[in-house]
Amino acid sequence: MNKLLIVGTVAFDAIETPFGKTDKILGGAATYIGLASNFFNVDAAIVSVVGEDFPKEYLDLLENKGVNIEGIEVVKGGKTFFWSGKYHNDLNSRDTLVTELNVLADFNPIVPENYKNSEVVLLGNLHPIVQSGVLDQLTEKPKLVVLDTMNFWMDCAWNELMDVIKRVDVITINDEEARQLSGEYSLVKAAEKIHAMGPKYVVIKKGEHGALLFHNKDVFFAPALPLEEVFDPTGAGDTFAGGFAGYIAQSENISFDNMKNGIIYGSNLASFCVERFGTERMENLAKEEVQERLQQFKALTQFEIELEE
Repeated sequence: MNKLLIVGTVAFDAIETPFGKTDKILGGAATYIGLASNFFNVDAAIVSVVGEDFPKEYLDLLENKGVNIEGIEVVKGGKTFFWSGKYHNDLNSRDTLVTELNVLADFNPIVPENYKNSEVVLLGNLHPIVQSGVLDQLTEKPKLVVLDTMNFWMDCAWNELMDVIKRVDVITINDEEARQLSGEYSLVKAAEKIHAMGPKYVVIKKGEHGALLFHNKDVFFAPALPLEEVFDPTGAGDTFAGGFAGYIAQSENISFDNMKNGIIYGSNLASFCVERFGTERMENLAKEEVQERLQQFKALTQFEIELEE
């Protein structure tokens, strides 16, 4: 099996949407990515940090889903990263109510020896210095490095972000972040500018409006599946990235055409993530359901058209 190295937060979330609210539940970018990787034939490992307050049952859950957790540091006496947010009625915008970095504030990632030669590396949303620190520890150049980031790092760690962007093959960001990163409103122009920063492939997520993949002059668009119920968008972007990277790691094919499939697999898994609060849907998702919904994606996007000569 190819190795997939996942770097990101393993955390507590408290979420409020128009459909209800939760107390502290399992969250974090690496958690969602790890749960998504479970649907592919890959050897996945998480590098992260939690406090002593983090329940063993959550770590067991990841391990039972086939995720290697030896790279998750447990800090004695420490408290786990906590985020609380409230979504607006459209579910596309939210307010952050609480962010407590706790043990994440001094996080120094240590990549397990056995994963320093991982074929695919997914740098989840974290401080760019932490992301670079992981790349520095690798003993072999990965076949693919995927970076996820957000506007917060563009605001407060621009130079460090530019340094890590130069070192990656794929960047995944949402449309608002693409516009901020590039200074361009047009997403086509934004992708061109971001290409020039280093990444060969630019993935721009548009939430319920799908995702775009750019590579030089080639563009691919994947729709989001129209869903009857959307409870909670938390983690959907991370699940998307985990599905994308998991599929690429499993298929061992790093081409634009195969990345189209990766985008569909990522969109497919993200469509399940939003159906329940937090990680609940991903924890209980069956592979048969994933395959069935892939057929729906295929039906949604496939058509025959006769073009006049």
